[in-house]
Amino acid sequence: MLSPIAIEISAGLGAAVGLAAGGCAYAALWPGSGIFGKALIAPRSPGELALTFDDGPNPAWTPRLLDILSSNDVRATFFLMGSHAQAEPELTRRIVTAGHLIGNHSWSHLNLALTAAKRVEEELARTSEALEQITGVAVKYFRPPFGARRPVVFRLARSLGMVPVLWNAMTSDWSEPSADVIAMRLIHAIDRAQRRGRAANIVLHDGNHLDRGADRGPSVIAAGLLAAHYKATHRFVTLDAWG
Repeated sequence: MLSPIAIEISAGLGAAVGLAAGGCAYAALWPGSGIFGKALIAPRSPGELALTFDDGPNPAWTPRLLDILSSNDVRATFFLMGSHAQAEPELTRRIVTAGHLIGNHSWSHLNLALTAAKRVEEELARTSEALEQITGVAVKYFRPPFGARRPVVFRLARSLGMVPVLWNAMTSDWSEPSADVIAMRLIHAIDRAQRRGRAANIVLHDGNHLDRGADRGPSVIAAGLLAAHYKATHRFVTLDAWG
């Protein structure tokens, strides 16, 4: 039987392990954490908004999204999966031709916080190479899938000439069926960032890492709602406007 002192020590160690695990999870996943390396989020420029889209290109919904952005004269940043871009080269070129910025979202959307460094490098390098071959444009921005990272992930991204990017305005648009709800939640996040003196780096999803042609209607419609809501009062920018 453990003595009271031993029990107390054991409990303390358990609590410390729990705190350490929680701290690692926060550092690896929370977009506002800089513990595992700094990333571009949003500058002190509250009149600016960056619409960004992850997991595309999507042959069913990205073309509709491009039409919506064009009708609102908005330029956005698309973080593309290498495997999806390789399967949709014409659509990938259309994104760039329309004046949008493209970024690297890895080849197969792994959790890079749990992926061997060699595989991380392969995922990023293969994606950048494919995007540059398809579009003729150098890839300078990288967003980790799920926001998951550890120090080596950002180091490898930078060694490949890319700026790591996270966000400060996102909702679960991938599972929310209502475009109005998605837009409302993002408006709250955007306005909160504005009150804090920050621009807003907004994440929506035009694709799905498991299904290239997944239904992204609510997200695409929500993007149009945001563009209409803010176009008279804010400036929409691509991420290269921020560094």
